[in-house]
Amino acid sequence: MKSVELFAGAGGLGMGLGLAGFEPLTVIEWDKWACDTLRENKSRGYPLVKDWNIFEGDARRFDYSSIVLEVDLVSGGPPCQPFSLGGKHRAFRDKRDMFPIAVEAVQKLAPKAFIFENVKGISRASFANYFQYIMLQLSYPEIVRNKNEDWLEHLSRLERRKTSGRDNGLTYNVIARLLNAANYGVPQNRERVFIVGFRSDLNQEWSFPKETHSLDSLLNDQWVSGKYWERHEISRKQRLKIPARYSKRISKLRQANLFASSLKPWKTVRDALHDLPDPLSKETENHFYHDHVFQAGAKVYPGHTGSPLDFPAKTLKAGDHGVPGGENMMVDLDGSVRYFTIRESARLQTFPDGYKFHGSWTETMRQLGNAVPLVLARIVGASVASQLLKAKESEMKQEISSIAA
Repeated sequence: MKSVELFAGAGGLGMGLGLAGFEPLTVIEWDKWACDTLRENKSRGYPLVKDWNIFEGDARRFDYSSIVLEVDLVSGGPPCQPFSLGGKHRAFRDKRDMFPIAVEAVQKLAPKAFIFENVKGISRASFANYFQYIMLQLSYPEIVRNKNEDWLEHLSRLERRKTSGRDNGLTYNVIARLLNAANYGVPQNRERVFIVGFRSDLNQEWSFPKETHSLDSLLNDQWVSGKYWERHEISRKQRLKIPARYSKRISKLRQANLFASSLKPWKTVRDALHDLPDPLSKETENHFYHDHVFQAGAKVYPGHTGSPLDFPAKTLKAGDHGVPGGENMMVDLDGSVRYFTIRESARLQTFPDGYKFHGSWTETMRQLGNAVPLVLARIVGASVASQLLKAKESEMKQEISSIAA
């Protein structure tokens, strides 16, 4: 199935969608370092990106008429800074707001489906009207904003179309949900809004994939059955003490006696990094892992206390002005802290070990902080791909029936 990727960054969403069966006709990204990362891996013949056609430049200047094949999927993560809790919160007043470009791509390419990802902040109350505006634009991409028309006037026209019940022209059935990557097997507590739409003429029913992992299953494995510590060969003296905030929850799990759940335990920082050498050990200086180099300077400060070893990492962040020191560091059991290496951060974002990054530590961490975890992209993408295949099968059956008639 053919796709077009906007705002590709370091390639997390695109590679995850590739694993789900989508083949990008073009991959669009403006950041030099991210493009260097994509080109480096492409030139090395890295399987997930070796055939990518990379367009380095502003998505607003891309010629969509150059794409002549039918597009099954448009995807991308429009820059999150306009809506990030750590940003300036300017939304539609921020020149980095690229949702209008995402809508334009849908309008011009008329894909069978689209997947867009953004920060949790986009769904908060202060952005409620603008988020509704984004959803309605994606639902009716042919109803474009007129010259000299402000966005609220355009929103009113879209609302009238929505309430009219008319379904002629290019329309999409659009839904959005806040997903926590930890609930899908990513070793990181990362909440992001996913917006998914299917072209209305496909008549498809779809919902987001079910969660596969849970906090309760992790707590049970750690402080009820003890399987977590046994798996990592951690003695009782070395084990983390029960966090106060989870003590009541753990007591209930113990009272349940035989806790039964179809969900797997959340994956932790230790789970993700257990087989990587310690970057501070001289005995492992000649390891073969890309980008696994100690970065000095980590320190705790108010609001930035790092990620505990035996829980999913806190959300890795790109930062509005460089890399925020606290979010991207690990807290060991003795309370000591250090920055995650680039390779460790890549693992927390579920990038494969063979994938290399370009740029300084700060630039690379920015790429990783902006990325979509591959595992989550693959899960959402595979669900959408499955639905599109069902639509294709239904279409073929109707064609056969009409021929037979």
